Amino acid sequence: MKSAFETPRRVGVITAFPPGRNSLNEFGFHLVSHLAQNEDLDRVVVFADETDQGAPMQIEGTESVVSWKFNSLTNPIRLYRAIRRARVDAVIVNLQFATFGDTKIAGGLGLLVPMLLAKTGIPTGVILHNLVENVDMEDAGFADNKWIARLMNFAGETLTRTILQADYVALTIPRYVELLQEKYAATNALLTPHGSFEEITEPKFGMPDGPRKILAFGKFGTYKTVDVLVDAYRQLLERGYDDVELVIAGTDSPNSPGYLAGVQENCKDLPNVVFTGYVEEEDVAGLFESAAVTAFPYTSTTGSSGVLHQAGSYGRAAVLPAIGDFAEVIEEEGFVGLYFEPANATSLADALAKMLDDDVLVTEHGRRNFLASTGIPMSEVIDWHLLHLGVAMTSRIQTTQAG
Repeated sequence: MKSAFETPRRVGVITAFPPGRNSLNEFGFHLVSHLAQNEDLDRVVVFADETDQGAPMQIEGTESVVSWKFNSLTNPIRLYRAIRRARVDAVIVNLQFATFGDTKIAGGLGLLVPMLLAKTGIPTGVILHNLVENVDMEDAGFADNKWIARLMNFAGETLTRTILQADYVALTIPRYVELLQEKYAATNALLTPHGSFEEITEPKFGMPDGPRKILAFGKFGTYKTVDVLVDAYRQLLERGYDDVELVIAGTDSPNSPGYLAGVQENCKDLPNVVFTGYVEEEDVAGLFESAAVTAFPYTSTTGSSGVLHQAGSYGRAAVLPAIGDFAEVIEEEGFVGLYFEPANATSLADALAKMLDDDVLVTEHGRRNFLASTGIPMSEVIDWHLLHLGVAMTSRIQTTQAG
């Protein structure tokens, strides 16, 4: 006898994906990798972005369909057609407000995709990594002045309502769930763990051998800038920290092409500053393991930090900006760090110096961040998503039968 509860066997994932470098590509890679390992699934289809870096990375047990492009106005149509052709049972959308573009129209149209899929009968779940209420539109590069920022916030609230037309919207921050429930009366906004990317053995804590490296990792140029970090590093050299190195790993934000090239030009006079460029997935572990401390020179935030989760999974200590929302969010997740005043190079240099001079502190913070990042493995988060997609499938079938 057939079970009354449906379960998806063929799942699609809409996400930025390596080797493309659009936002959330690393999270998308780990999400898909763990879906592919789930024994309850017959098929995993990645609806990946079209980029200049080549075809989507191949993961055993998955297939890739290049079906959207950053800043393209046709993304909703292309994705809908690709998903219909793939005949998947359900779709997960890995999403933040700039996933589909940094232009207002293209970015906004892309955010209609979850509603389009759900309204046309495709069970759809969204992993939402930020909220418009927590994005400084000017600082993040989406608005030129306060009036445009206000208009963008209004548009963002409207788009939030459309995203909530999906069967469920998963968030990793309790306050974000509460906000959607209170402000938008959302009954389908659910709290889910971030999940640890890798099930790894306990790392070596404390100060690594060799030079003491300060690591900044990410996509830079808007609210994530490294100018203040370079200035702080200059101050450390003036204080006699001759064995310290600064490693700036990653690429420009899509909103700020050429930013890192300008930074590199401006710090030619400084010794031991390394710009790695894009870091391949297989090189990420070694990068973090060689760092004495990870630095987050942000001026504002858009939610939880995937980079902090990565740093924690390798047992790294962190120096963090004292931004109210960011500090509260990471402490809710169990992370710790030394705080500095945003955009203040001396404050950042002081925090870095305190961390670099205290191996006991580096070890303690590394252990606590490791525990915070590895509390729940991604495999269990995948089971959570499949359960909720199954509920959505069952509800749709029952509605059809009742009609």
